[in-house]
Amino acid sequence: MAFGMLSASAQVKIGYINTDELMSIMPEAAKLNTDLNEYQLSLQQLGQSLQKDADTKRDQYFKDSATLTPTMKEIRRNELVTLYSRLQNYDQEAQEKAQKYAQDKIAPVKVKALDAIKLVAKEKGYTYVLDEAASTLLVMPPGDDLLPFVKTKLGIKDAPPAAAGTKPAGGN
Repeated sequence: MAFGMLSASAQVKIGYINTDELMSIMPEAAKLNTDLNEYQLSLQQLGQSLQKDADTKRDQYFKDSATLTPTMKEIRRNELVTLYSRLQNYDQEAQEKAQKYAQDKIAPVKVKALDAIKLVAKEKGYTYVLDEAASTLLVMPPGDDLLPFVKTKLGIKDAPPAAAGTKPAGGN
């Protein structure tokens, strides 16, 4: 019986891949980053617009307060309280919207990456593939890095190495 277990475990093939690195080099990553930045900028602009609107209405309230009836003052004051309350909650609301937007945009890229990983694992005979990016294991059996195979499967080419003595783009 021990021999049967030994021969079965001898067929286990373990590999690993850093899914964060894979997703960052996928062609979809640049468009995804652009979309996320544009969305966050739109949310920021909306927040600034809300702030400007609130400040304008506040200034107008103080300017008109001497001529307003007590009832009209109360109505305008309540409007200001509501507007500033919405403004206070806007940062958290915008952050939640940005996170949801990012999750929705990233999901199909993750699915594509995982499908490619599964296909490479099957083609190369891997029983287990560990995600190096999310692994909490500090010690594990040696395995093979599948990133080069998955990059090939997705048609991602390595960037050419920088010539000696040249600065990378954007470097100081």
